Amino acid sequence: MDLTLSTGQYDLVYNSFSFVIASMGASLLFFLLVRGRVAPRHRMALTLTTIVVGIALYHYVRIFNSWVDAFTYTGGEYVQAGIPFNEAYRYVDWLLTVPLLLAELVIVLRLDQGKTRSLLVRLTVAALAMIIAGYPGELAAADSTAKIVWGVVGTLPFLYILYVLFVELGNSLGRQAPGVVRLLGALRWILLATWSVYPVAFILPAIINDPVTAEVARQVGYSIADVLAKPLFGLLVLAIALAKSRDEGYLEPGEVFESPEPVQLRTKV
Repeated sequence: MDLTLSTGQYDLVYNSFSFVIASMGASLLFFLLVRGRVAPRHRMALTLTTIVVGIALYHYVRIFNSWVDAFTYTGGEYVQAGIPFNEAYRYVDWLLTVPLLLAELVIVLRLDQGKTRSLLVRLTVAALAMIIAGYPGELAAADSTAKIVWGVVGTLPFLYILYVLFVELGNSLGRQAPGVVRLLGALRWILLATWSVYPVAFILPAIINDPVTAEVARQVGYSIADVLAKPLFGLLVLAIALAKSRDEGYLEPGEVFESPEPVQLRTKV
């Protein structure tokens, strides 16, 4: 269905996409610049974080351009000009970045090899199932049974991911430093809060009668959630990597170790 947006509605989505592009671009540069501050054994997690924001940056440029191409300014309003807005860009982005987000969390903890492999496989499969099930529901009519069915199907792997993160992963943290455990707790709750935005935005067309308002709220909601779930998530992964590097005695290039207690020299009389 073609949409007609007011200038304010169009600009709200336009500016939210622009904000995400700026956030992803700045995050990409930041993660590249701070990579050397992390011990080499923890840099893989930071590399994955950098890849995540890089992929998101590319796709949001495509999303932004698709939004601009889909509307024409006519008579003080923005009218969809027959070129469909490509929602697939967003799902392709999630298909790549969500498994990587979960992988960077598992890798930065440096659990034993068998546990790491098991978590990576199960979380990746669940993340792919969640996103693949969500796409046909996104394309379905707002008031259709298909949207509800696919929404429920996509929610099941989401609940499984939360179970793994909060129960199974929580039971594997006995050897982690207290500071790392606190950061991980904050990271898991942020993930829960931000990922909860996605199903809410997904169901908005079914609960809001005005399709224009629903579409604007959905696009803005997805954009805010992506900023919180990628750059902010990456910052917490970086904090965990830095904390573990410090605990292991890693010194940055040019940094000099300082003894916590001054050494006193005694002179023999």
